[in-house]
Amino acid sequence: MGEALTSGSDVLLACSVAGQDLARDGASVEETLEGLRGTWHRLTGTDPAYDVVAALLTAWSETTLGYLHQLSCEDPMTGLSSQAHLRSRISELYRLAGREVDEAASVVGAHALVVCALPFGDDPSEEPGDHFTRAMRLARAGELARTAFVRDETVARLGMHRVAILTRRDERLGRRVRVLRTLLDGVQAESGGASVRAWIEGLPATDAGAGMLLDELARG
Repeated sequence: MGEALTSGSDVLLACSVAGQDLARDGASVEETLEGLRGTWHRLTGTDPAYDVVAALLTAWSETTLGYLHQLSCEDPMTGLSSQAHLRSRISELYRLAGREVDEAASVVGAHALVVCALPFGDDPSEEPGDHFTRAMRLARAGELARTAFVRDETVARLGMHRVAILTRRDERLGRRVRVLRTLLDGVQAESGGASVRAWIEGLPATDAGAGMLLDELARG
């Protein structure tokens, strides 16, 4: 930014780049503004103009919001979609369906949740290291889910023991679930664990009902 000021190049572009970099480095909005004001005073002896401040803060806020959105969409321990993201994807279906009962039933009925429940018997303890072990088991289950469901399905973590896949309901769904169950049981057999349960869960008639269903599945 200082180089742009002294060389006469595009200052607004430099401010945008600086705002993005500061947001990625974790700088607060106060620190960002103080840095801008300090640089401007040293080089020009005046406060920065409105358009300069706007360019910096717009870039900072967009980068920060993008990071927060990524956190809300992805479970950091497993790399799977978060429950919040799965919830928003399901809500999209109900919004697309509109208010007509028949239309809603058609859209929602064309989709389903496939739920995989890892067995409780071989669950790690509550020790910190075992939280990582549990997350790795869920991540592995998610990888296998993406092997069986290779389209644009949303594969998400549900609670401590479950993975859910939002998928279209078609004539091949049952076969995909059987393939997934076989893959999961193969991994469990290698470690001497119990079989994994996998089943198809229909979506409720309303968005509110879908939210309650996800909460119930996450607690299971």
